Amino acid sequence: MQITTRDIPPRTVHTLEQAGVHPLLAQLFAARGVLGPHDLDDSLAKLLSPDTMLGIDAAAHTLATAIAHQQHICVVADYDCDGATACAVAIRGLRLLGATNAHYLVPDRITDGYGLTAGIARRVAQTGAGVLMTVDNGIASFEGVATARELGLTVIVTDHHLPALVNGDIQLPDAHAIANPNQPGCNFESKSIAGVGVMFYVLLKLRAVMREAGLFDASNQPKLDALLPLVALGTVADVVKLDANNRRLVAQGLKRIRAGHLPVGMQALFKVAGRHTDVATTFDFGFAVGPRLNAAGRLADMTLGIECLITDDAIQAEALAQTLDQINRDRKHIEGHMRDQALEMAETMIDDEAEAPPAIVLFDPDFHEGVVGIVASRIKDNMHRPTFVFAMSQSPGCEDELKGSGRSIPGFHLRDALDLVAKRHPGVLLRFGGHAMAAGCTIDADQLDVFEQALQTVAGEWLDAATLTRRLETDGPLDPKYRHPDVVDHLHQAVWGQGFAPPVFSELVDIVSQRLVGEKHLALKMLHQGQAVDGIWFGHTEPLPQRVKLAFRLDADAWQGQKRVRFLIEGAQL
Repeated sequence: MQITTRDIPPRTVHTLEQAGVHPLLAQLFAARGVLGPHDLDDSLAKLLSPDTMLGIDAAAHTLATAIAHQQHICVVADYDCDGATACAVAIRGLRLLGATNAHYLVPDRITDGYGLTAGIARRVAQTGAGVLMTVDNGIASFEGVATARELGLTVIVTDHHLPALVNGDIQLPDAHAIANPNQPGCNFESKSIAGVGVMFYVLLKLRAVMREAGLFDASNQPKLDALLPLVALGTVADVVKLDANNRRLVAQGLKRIRAGHLPVGMQALFKVAGRHTDVATTFDFGFAVGPRLNAAGRLADMTLGIECLITDDAIQAEALAQTLDQINRDRKHIEGHMRDQALEMAETMIDDEAEAPPAIVLFDPDFHEGVVGIVASRIKDNMHRPTFVFAMSQSPGCEDELKGSGRSIPGFHLRDALDLVAKRHPGVLLRFGGHAMAAGCTIDADQLDVFEQALQTVAGEWLDAATLTRRLETDGPLDPKYRHPDVVDHLHQAVWGQGFAPPVFSELVDIVSQRLVGEKHLALKMLHQGQAVDGIWFGHTEPLPQRVKLAFRLDADAWQGQKRVRFLIEGAQL
C-alpha cells in the first residue's frame, strides 16, 4: 500500500478560518475542494432548484392530475436502501400532498429480478392503479414500461441510474414522464443525486404545481422537510458522491434526526443497532441503519423495510426493526462464510500481488445470490482489483443462468467495461447495468470462462501498474493539539461520505506493544509524536514493525468514566 497526502490550499484554509470554521476542519474542507464558506452553507435555500431537472414538470403535473381525480398511484420500488427510502419518501410525501390512494409494490430480488418488468407491470394493473411511478429504477425498463402503457397505465419514471446503451446509442423507455438527471439534455447539476433525492425533488415540484393551482399557499403548504431524514439515509447508504447538493440534503436530514424529528421506524432501527439519534452521523447511515434495511432485500422481502419506514405506529416499528436486525445477523453469517471461501479462491489464483490478474471473477454453486455484491466489495477491497462474484440464479425458469455483482477500483468504469465486453462478445451478457464503481450482469452458466477472460482483457488494456497499486489518500500528520475528544465529536458532526472522504491522518509512529483481541483484531499501544495513544486495526492480525507509517481515523471511547482518543488504523505503508 502507498499512503499519500492530499494537497491543502493554504489560502482557502485561511479564508475558511476567517469565516469562523474550526482550524482542523478548515484544512480538511479545503483539501476536499471546498472553496469558501458559501460551499458550507447547508441551508434549504441553497438547494438546487427542481426546475432544472428535465422531465420533472411533466412528472409533477401528471401526479397533480392523479391526486385531483383520486386515481390510485402505485410506486414500484427497488429492493436496496435507496429504493426503500425513495419508496417511503414517495408514499409519505404523496399522502402529505393529498393522495388518498397511494400504495407500493417492491420486486423480489430472486423471483422478479431488477426494475420494472412486464410481470411487475401486470401486477400493478391488477391493483387497479391508474398511475405507475418507479423510484430508483425504470430508466432501462423498456419492456416493463411498454407493457404498463399497453395496459392503460400512466407511467412516470424517477431514477438516477445511467440510461441504457443500445448499439452504442442512449435509449430511454417510452414513459409519459422521466425525471432523471442523467438523461440526455438534463441541466440539473447534481448528477450524483440518489434515487431518494430524485423522488424528493419530484415532490418539491409537485407541491409547487399544487400551490400554483391555489390548493394551498406558502403559509399552509405541507412541510416536506419532514422527509429529509429518509433522504439523508438513502443518499449515504447508496454511496453516491456527496457533492455540495447531496451534502446539504444529508446535513438537513441529520439536523432533524439529532433533534428527534424522524420517522418512528428510523428511530427503532437506530435503537436495535445500538446507535443514538442525538449524535447521529453519516457512519450510522452507512454501517448501522442502511445494512439492516438492505438485508431485507437480500435475504427476505424489502416490504419489511419499507413498512418500517412508513409506519407511524411505534410498536409495529419496533417489531419490524427487530425482524430486520435478525435478518441482518443472518446476512452477516452467510456473507462471512462466502467471503472466507471467496478469499481462499482468489488467493489460489495468485502467488503475490504483482502477479494478480487485472480483474477477479469468482463463482461457486453454493454462493447466495443475495450477498454477491457485498462479497465482491470485500474481495475488491482485499485484492485491489475489479471483482465480479457470481451465484446460480434462483429466478424461476433461469436455472442455467448466473447472476453476478461487481465492484470496481478508481480508474476502471465497470458499466463501460461491461458494455465493451458485450460489443466484443455478443450474446455473452444477457443483461447488464450499473455505475462506474458497481454493476451487475446475468450470463449463461456455460459462458463464465468467456466472461472472465473478456473482463480481464479489458482490465489489462485499461489499467496500468500505477492504477493497480493500492493507494490510500490521507490528510497527513495530525497536530497533537487536535487529539482531543471534543475535536473528535466536532469531526463526527460534519457530513462525510463518498467523494467527500472522512478524515484519515497518516504519519510515522513508534509501536510500544501489540496484541490480538478476539483473534482477528490488532490492538496497539504507540507513541504519536512522543505521546502515548491506543489504537486498533480491525480485521488485521499481522504484527507491525517497531516504527511504521500508519493511516488512521480518530475515535473517542470511554475508559473508567473518561473519554479518550484512540486511533482506528486504516492501513500501513511497510
